[in-house]
Amino acid sequence: IWSTQSSVTKKVMEGQSLTAADIAAIGITNQRETTLIWDRQSGKPIHNAIVWQDRRTADYCSALKEAGHEQLIREKTGLVIDAYFSGTKIKWLLDNVDGARAKAENGELAFGTIDSWLIWNLTNGDLHITDVSNASRTMIYNINELDWDNELLELLDIPHSLLPQVRPSSEVYGTTTNDQIGPGIPIGGIAGDQQAALFGQMCLEQGMAKCTYGTGCFLMMNTGEQAVPSKHKLLTTISWQIGAEGPVIYAMEGSVFMGGATIQWLRDGMGLFDEASLSETIANSVDDNGGIVFVPALTGLGAPYWDPKARGSIFGITRGTTKAHITRAALESIAFQVDDVLSTMAKDTGVPIAQLRVDGGATANNLLVQFQADISNVEVIRPRNLETTALGAAYLAGIAVKLWNIEELTQKWQVDQSFKADMATENVENLKKQWKKGVERAKNWVD
Repeated sequence: IWSTQSSVTKKVMEGQSLTAADIAAIGITNQRETTLIWDRQSGKPIHNAIVWQDRRTADYCSALKEAGHEQLIREKTGLVIDAYFSGTKIKWLLDNVDGARAKAENGELAFGTIDSWLIWNLTNGDLHITDVSNASRTMIYNINELDWDNELLELLDIPHSLLPQVRPSSEVYGTTTNDQIGPGIPIGGIAGDQQAALFGQMCLEQGMAKCTYGTGCFLMMNTGEQAVPSKHKLLTTISWQIGAEGPVIYAMEGSVFMGGATIQWLRDGMGLFDEASLSETIANSVDDNGGIVFVPALTGLGAPYWDPKARGSIFGITRGTTKAHITRAALESIAFQVDDVLSTMAKDTGVPIAQLRVDGGATANNLLVQFQADISNVEVIRPRNLETTALGAAYLAGIAVKLWNIEELTQKWQVDQSFKADMATENVENLKKQWKKGVERAKNWVD
């Protein structure tokens, strides 16, 4: 990861004939829960990073639930107990890598999500930090007290010395010292990918919502300075904090594990097409899904079900079923999962979402975006710039070095296309009924 990021940065700088002196600031955004532990002295990781989709700690999470810790963790962190989050991954590394726990207790190791790892390398180990948005996804950070939680650290047997310092999402943390990038560039922004996208979409007011259709799908609603608890298994999380004196802004989030990854699986695992972009053409070659329901629980089900034992399932196959029907059902499954989160979020907040700003690679697919508008009965707005995650990180870094202010940024956001519901209510109800039936049958598949 460090190699790819440093080399692409260097390539861009060389391509534009830039030196470190030409760069105002660096902003970093990352897949939030991916977990890495490295040796403070050598800077070498002690093991492969454990990515956010990894389910190896699912049984331990079940044991934590059975021991009655779910309410405690939810109240302190805003999260459900799940292998998705960093906390149980840290414990796994300490328990399974030879000598790791002893080194950690001696203060010789450092934990970080990928933002921390990149900044460590950018500064040759001078900075071991993260921001509030990434910290809030670890299952060991108290989002009310804004600090690592000693009770949860003790529960998961994680030494405090492993942890990075938690900083605001927009602030000059320090400057680069790494020769590969060049010295002296301010590092000014850090945000988890979904929080960065929320900021990049300019969802700055309470009640505004976005959904990023990437590997997974992540729906977030800005809840302002209030951490709104969910009664329906959604997550309460930190969006951002701008400057040490700025307020902490919270959000409610629903995480869908298989979004664009569903289409990647059809391409790579099943060989139904050679390029993901062809999925729209193939799906459009049939009028409907032909009765197929695809539940893409290839890594379990995320919100609002949180069932790690669910597995991917395709229902309704007949001799008339073609790859076009399966492809269309797969695209529809992405929208159905997002709709589950949308309706759940409306229950929790008491506010139906009338407008949804969308981004991520999959939103280039008009069939998917229109189906989302139809099935959810919302106006779906796609901006001109779909890379709002990177944009949000850049905006946060730019604010830190006073390159622009928030008022100027709101004027930069531009609409590409608006999609409005255009499907008969009866059709919507029938499709949702079939989807719900499929989900129920896919649940709890693994013994």
